[in-house]
Amino acid sequence: MLKTGKEHLESLRDGRRVYIGRTLVEDVTTHPAFARAAQTISDLYDLKADPANSEVMTYVEDGERHSSYFMRARSREDLAKRSAAHKRIADLSYGLLGRSPDYVASFVTGMAVSPEVFNDTADRVVAYWRHMRDNDVYAAHAIVAPQAARDPKFYERENLPIPTLRVVGEDDAGVIVHGMKMLATGAVLANEIWIGNILPLAPENEAESITMAVPCNAPGVSLWSRKPLGTAAAEEFDAPLSRRFDETDAMVLFDHVHIPWERVFVHNDVPLSRELYFRTPAHAYGNHQSNVRFHSKLELLVGVASRVAQSTGADQVPAVREKLGRLASQEALLAGLIDGQLWGAEPWGDGYVTYNRRSMYAAMNWCVEHYSELIDVLRELCGGGVLQFPADCSVLEDDELRRTFEEFWHTPQLAAVERMKLHKLAWDFVGSEFAGRHQQYEKFYAGAGFIVRGHNYREAPWDHFHGIVDGLLDSYTHPSDVPGSPS
Repeated sequence: MLKTGKEHLESLRDGRRVYIGRTLVEDVTTHPAFARAAQTISDLYDLKADPANSEVMTYVEDGERHSSYFMRARSREDLAKRSAAHKRIADLSYGLLGRSPDYVASFVTGMAVSPEVFNDTADRVVAYWRHMRDNDVYAAHAIVAPQAARDPKFYERENLPIPTLRVVGEDDAGVIVHGMKMLATGAVLANEIWIGNILPLAPENEAESITMAVPCNAPGVSLWSRKPLGTAAAEEFDAPLSRRFDETDAMVLFDHVHIPWERVFVHNDVPLSRELYFRTPAHAYGNHQSNVRFHSKLELLVGVASRVAQSTGADQVPAVREKLGRLASQEALLAGLIDGQLWGAEPWGDGYVTYNRRSMYAAMNWCVEHYSELIDVLRELCGGGVLQFPADCSVLEDDELRRTFEEFWHTPQLAAVERMKLHKLAWDFVGSEFAGRHQQYEKFYAGAGFIVRGHNYREAPWDHFHGIVDGLLDSYTHPSDVPGSPS
């Protein structure tokens, strides 16, 4: 079943507990901090439900039409359809919604490709995937322990409970969990949260190895939002990205929450709680979405950079053209890495396929390592231009001030109002709080850099590389091995 935007907004009015500081938000669809981002998600659902987009955005299974990102791919064509759906979703937000509804859904779909990995809970995993698919569920995830949990001996010495989420009890109906997980990006706008562990746990931490799913409005669950960024400006003209695309990040707290067994997928199994992401195509499905989403963002960045240069005539300077050419080459490089994930598709399990993992991890590492550099190029092209404009667009509402503004702020290339609009957009990309959040996000959304490079190490064909070296070494001899050579 395909959900409409109106239906998704209605589903968010469910009694969830969201805190901004000490303020409890009664309705995230109307609160100024979240309403415009909620509307963006609503628009996304309407995009998918529009019959004009059904060829790309949906597929048919079990007699019903579902969102394409729930499709378990059996061919390169299936993977391409999934990828095209990710691109349309990413383009709607210019790649600024990192955890849009297709992200966690792709992880769960990848798990449903190889449910046997889960042993006794395989049927639960498939059932949950069907639940998400059939109800067009938007799930966020929180799969990292809070930073405070990194020194458990401190809590032992102080006789304090470790703040990370763990199982504290169980009964015939399920388990009881208590503690905190991070970072539930998008959860304020989502229906459910997938809880797990993407980082290794110590063998003795069985109670923390819980992998489960929980509705955002479950009794005892609360979301503690960081400072919302969508209210920074009164008008969209002054902060066009912040106003529409702040997906929010939140810590998720569990106060003795009861989770029914049908939503528990891993329990008391430390290795499996992490390996499930790599022993299934989950990580490849989910992070292909991340690559595609970053590409949409990079296209916007390259376009803004070029328009800013054009607005002053700097695009005619050879050194500026060189910078723009390099940006364009970087966009093409990422596009090629994404295409490579399709052309190098890997078979998986019983007739399924997944994206090429080496190309996917290479693209992920490239994105993590280069975002700051890309933003700095745009920052350099903006120069002091983004600092030269009035505080906000209210100046345009006063006839005398507007005449003065239009006389002194134009350039031969661009009228003053259009120039201000462009530079406000550029500032929201490079200098606002929203921009700062995105710089932090792009560097760490997949974990610290060494974790991303660890994925690349794991997937590298070392036997092949070593074979090349060994074959070369075997192709010639040491002089002492040649007959008649001096001893």
